[in-house]
Amino acid sequence: MVIKFWGTRGSIPVCGKDFIKYGGNTTCLEIRDKKDDVLIVDCGTGVKNLGKEIIKKNIRKIHIVFTHQHWDHILGFPFFAPIYDEKNEIIITGCSYGTDDLRAIVSKIMQPPGFPVKFEEIDAKFKFVPMCREGCYINNIFILPIELSHPNGGLGYKFIEEGKTVVFLTDNELGYVHQGGRNLEDYVIFSKNADVLICDADYNEEEYKYRKTWGHSTYLQALDLAIKANVKTLYLFHHNQDRTDKDIEKTLKICRNILKKNKIKIKCFAAIEGETIKV
Repeated sequence: MVIKFWGTRGSIPVCGKDFIKYGGNTTCLEIRDKKDDVLIVDCGTGVKNLGKEIIKKNIRKIHIVFTHQHWDHILGFPFFAPIYDEKNEIIITGCSYGTDDLRAIVSKIMQPPGFPVKFEEIDAKFKFVPMCREGCYINNIFILPIELSHPNGGLGYKFIEEGKTVVFLTDNELGYVHQGGRNLEDYVIFSKNADVLICDADYNEEEYKYRKTWGHSTYLQALDLAIKANVKTLYLFHHNQDRTDKDIEKTLKICRNILKKNKIKIKCFAAIEGETIKV
């Protein structure tokens, strides 16, 4: 598997000199399997640039998996250029275990007065497929879902190919169980021995005192999950909209110092927009 971060920011896109290294676009991941087939996870603002790459490479069949329906994970969809080409087939799944809500979510993104082009007017061929609780294959990758602990719900995912495992748990509150969500122990079991854990790390400890129940985790909660699950590599993700590059570097240093002090061999990074991971 090859994973590329096209958007790592949470809540709202940001720009400016303080956000150059880690990026300002909201959540979007590209996952390629050994056959070089493409799977997109979430359509935050980062999907716009990914769309340009897909057109350059003349990719006609595109799978999109959504974690949930909040703005920062869907607002790039109308600007994803491949949806305007009638030669393209786009298969969409995720958010929940049904298809009706997913179809409504996607179509509502492109309804006036919010957007001038209606979903019914775009040219690509669309197919909406339910996400199976027991998991399913998309291309050569097996995908296993888990309910997120987040307001309005959603799904996190485990991506498996040839024994390699990547767990993606964005917009997930490890310190509080939302309706329909799971508890910390469930996420530990789900992430056990993963090669890569990409985990929501939106808040610091002081912020979390005032924002508990908002649906996000602290970087120390993400680190705790990684340690308990014995993952090989942790990527801090969903960077807070106000978190500068320097702030993220400080957070990363704290996590690495904890691992070093306790002689834990987990590798820890902060997700960088444009970065590619080979698993």
